Amino acid sequence: MSQNPYLRVLVANGYYDLATPYFATEYTFDHLGLRGDLDKNIQMTYYEAGHMMYIHQPSLAKLKADLSAFITG
Repeated sequence: MSQNPYLRVLVANGYYDLATPYFATEYTFDHLGLRGDLDKNIQMTYYEAGHMMYIHQPSLAKLKADLSAFITG
């Protein structure tokens, strides 16, 4: 992202995910050392399911909406 400031990242986090806890993801992204103006390129989303939010129907619907907004935004 430092080399390509047009790179955007969508991070999908599950609240009930013991394999990849969302606090660890937030911590990692908070400590990347990016320039302040690049923070806007990172979007965090949160889902009621774990890291396989696509098997939980309400989370799948929210993931689809979030992905569509991210791609068109």
